[in-house]
Amino acid sequence: MNGNHEIMNVDGDFRYVTKEGLKEFQDWAMWYSVGIDMKKLCIGLGEKGCVKDLFEGIPLEFRGVRPEYFEGIRIRIAALRPKGPISERFLSKNQTVVVVGDSVFVHGGLLPKHVDYGFENVNEEVRDWICGLKGRVSRDLVRGKDSIVWLRRFSNELAKDCDCSTLEHVLATIPGAKRMIMGHTIQESGINGVCGNQAIRIDVGMSKGCTNGLPEVLEIDRYKGLRILTSNPLYQNGKEASLDAKPKDGLGFLLPELGPKQVEVKA
Repeated sequence: MNGNHEIMNVDGDFRYVTKEGLKEFQDWAMWYSVGIDMKKLCIGLGEKGCVKDLFEGIPLEFRGVRPEYFEGIRIRIAALRPKGPISERFLSKNQTVVVVGDSVFVHGGLLPKHVDYGFENVNEEVRDWICGLKGRVSRDLVRGKDSIVWLRRFSNELAKDCDCSTLEHVLATIPGAKRMIMGHTIQESGINGVCGNQAIRIDVGMSKGCTNGLPEVLEIDRYKGLRILTSNPLYQNGKEASLDAKPKDGLGFLLPELGPKQVEVKA
């Protein structure tokens, strides 16, 4: 699925990119260039206009950036910009909103305006932008704090700070939807649910660049409900426990401190 970082990279916003991230794309560009040179030797593929300049329209230098990073930035822009070889091949296939059964999957969250716009329209507009078929994409969809990939209204770790009334309204307007499953905001307590488990937050900050959180998985079974699986070795005792039948907010979605952090939830 598309998240804010996929969108940022297509948009040329590299504020979180490391120098190692630039170096990786320089290595990729070398092999990409080898492939282009081979195509030029093939009848029909090497004719003028068949092989486009990877760097067409990209500046040679960037204001406020140290010169040693110019090449890496140029290559990353070329690869990930709309209709770039990496973005078109890998990111254009992503969805921005997905409904599976009674669960709605989204990176940040959905507001009534996003539901009114239509999920098919959302996915098509973002996909067309990544493929270079349209110049820009609506700010309401992918930019700004209230966009689909940046929203945090339902993911604050403190349940009292989550906008449960808006969430309930949004889910009520999506046929059959019981819950919204989102990432984007790191949950230091692990996967959890608020608003009567209508908001399930699954970003555990697993990357070492974030909080190096323990890997966890949300398992969804139409008959058994939801279950959280964790790799925490302290809980590798082969046991399983269930939550109380009555839904709880916040950390109530997790097992007690001494129990195995592997849960089954009726939702």
